[in-house]
Amino acid sequence: MLLSEVISHLYDNSPAFRARLGAADLTPADLQTEDDLASLPILRKDDLIELQRQNPPFGGLLAVPLSELRAVYQSPGPINEPSPKRPDAGGWAVALQAAGFAAGEVVLNALGYHMTPAGASLEDSLTHIGCVVIPGGIGQFEQQIGAMAMFGATGFVGLPSYLKALLDKAAEMGQPLQLDKALVLAEPLPPSLRHELHERGVRVFQAYGTAECGNLGYECETLQGWHIPDGRIVQVCDINTGEPLPAGEMGEVVATLLNHAYAATVRFGVGDLSTLIDEPCGCGRSGPRLAGWQGRVGAATKVRGMFLHPSQLAGLMARFPEVASYQAVITRTDHKDELALEVVVAEGHTADGLVERLESAARQAIKFRLEARLVASLPPGSPIRDERQWE
Repeated sequence: MLLSEVISHLYDNSPAFRARLGAADLTPADLQTEDDLASLPILRKDDLIELQRQNPPFGGLLAVPLSELRAVYQSPGPINEPSPKRPDAGGWAVALQAAGFAAGEVVLNALGYHMTPAGASLEDSLTHIGCVVIPGGIGQFEQQIGAMAMFGATGFVGLPSYLKALLDKAAEMGQPLQLDKALVLAEPLPPSLRHELHERGVRVFQAYGTAECGNLGYECETLQGWHIPDGRIVQVCDINTGEPLPAGEMGEVVATLLNHAYAATVRFGVGDLSTLIDEPCGCGRSGPRLAGWQGRVGAATKVRGMFLHPSQLAGLMARFPEVASYQAVITRTDHKDELALEVVVAEGHTADGLVERLESAARQAIKFRLEARLVASLPPGSPIRDERQWE
């Protein structure tokens, strides 16, 4: 569908999208081209969370009947995610093919399958190009390594830190693997980790995207930025005004999909910073690229491939009146994210069993495993303290 057709369909079938255009004094006739999109204010994850809270399950943004969906998911936030009934719905096939994945190959999919869309979305694209999938998910290294060896897996999709841990475990077990290629996503790939994985015989390619939008960028063999897939309009916008920026200037990644099913994916601000590259790529692909991940806008922070929102922490900590103050602390050791929750006990309260209760509640409420720690005081600042260093 053309952009103008998508906009008209969403306007007619999504009450929230119709209200969004009305609030901006716009009609579908005002949004006919990519340049016209700049007149529509950006929708961000926090806006989406609030819309869905007020009008569950999809905030009035679903523009097709629920029966037309293939699946529904919940991402941290929580954010409800619809998945349409169409092959390669997440658009990852082009990224997999650019990384050298081919029909008939056996691939371990080590992304989460439970409630969140990443694992199922990548599996859909892998099977679309003819790969055979081991649906490993996260955890159970020994079983995954045994399956990879038994079925002759040559490919991997998942977090780069998870790939390293998997290879470390295979070496510890003395189990040789045939793995020679990987598509990694959902967390940064430091040059040192790419080099280490390459030295261990695995050619690593990055892809980039979100639960709402699927694939928004992927590497080719030149490893010189992320190609923007067809069917996605990706702008880099000023973080204050929302105006699209010219190539070479850093701003927020803002995506628009030609997706008639879900109106959230029109001028959706993903919260990441990057820069557009409009110079030709040596691979011969045309079109702009993103220069890679250059930081975050706003309060949400990605940990182990999932977003941690301050609102999630606030909801969790509301259960603990004995806590006077708290901070989530993110560190990184040996290319692996570590999450801790530091808390100060309120005067007049005891800390009996508090650490264990916090850790258990965090697993249930915000879907993160963390280490709870009692501290005497906390530094001023955000409820999320990110101490990671990316070389």
